[in-house]
Amino acid sequence: MVFPVRRMRRARIKAIQPILRQTRITHEDLVVPLFVDHNLKKASPIASMPGQFRYPISEMGAIAEEIRDSGLRAVLLFGIPKHKDERATGAYEENGVVQEAIRSVKRAVPEMVVITDVCACEYTDHGHCGIIGKTRRGIDLLNDPSLELMDRIAVSHAEAGADIVAPSCMLDGMVSSLRSALDGAGSSETLIMSYSTKFASAFYGPFREAADSGYSFGDRTSYQINPANRREAFLESELDAGEGADILMVKPAGFYLDVLAEIATLGLPVAAYQVSGEYAMIKAAAERGWIREKEAILESLICIKRAGADIIISYFARDVAGWLVEEQ
Repeated sequence: MVFPVRRMRRARIKAIQPILRQTRITHEDLVVPLFVDHNLKKASPIASMPGQFRYPISEMGAIAEEIRDSGLRAVLLFGIPKHKDERATGAYEENGVVQEAIRSVKRAVPEMVVITDVCACEYTDHGHCGIIGKTRRGIDLLNDPSLELMDRIAVSHAEAGADIVAPSCMLDGMVSSLRSALDGAGSSETLIMSYSTKFASAFYGPFREAADSGYSFGDRTSYQINPANRREAFLESELDAGEGADILMVKPAGFYLDVLAEIATLGLPVAAYQVSGEYAMIKAAAERGWIREKEAILESLICIKRAGADIIISYFARDVAGWLVEEQ
């Protein structure tokens, strides 16, 4: 029997594998998403996301210190306000939940990179991502009035000390509008991480419990992307890049690696959001003994990075940070 000169298994010897590893997860890759609730006095567990919590503002400084001590350096904040109304006025209050959380984090850990979600779904009584009104299609999200709302939210976050604002409402023209508003308010150094390719996904379910952001009617398919549409997904990110986004994002992450890889060719940094449903599936399967949790988590993140992500937003970030320290 004639063997080929190229024997691929030579490179898979246990001692050799680490030095030939092509993709690695580091602390710098990871962002910790956090839910901050203005109504709480102590942390409250999220039933559909085992291991995750809603935190009161009073605990944000300590949480930031814990995250820093684990080797991580970036958080993404979501807020649950004291009150909701049709026009999401609580989203841009000077002393709103996210604004206060930013200040708490920055007081405790000034070097922490603070990213804020810029949207209205947690703040509206109807649960949609902006201003709603009558259109030819019935009651729907109104694009341009919602842009004005997002501008106010982003500026309030920047003034509170956010380093990066992340608009997630998938409005047409949102990056251009935010860039103009931030620059006009003296926040030209604030980066925009656009949720530039956000799919109308079935995997956001647990998040709606975590952020109290379920919608009272209809769905979000008029402003989020059909999962079947790859070319449209690329065009959305291409448009946001042209409008001045500093960072692009694909959400969800693990089921859209082909889209992630294509968007990485645009040349901007790319974030990938491993969403609540992706988290919950791994946790549920691991709890039942169907998969090995640590290995499944690390494999999922390696695949996301291998596809082209520079930044990975994951509810597993703090677990992974500990494992990375153990391996050093």
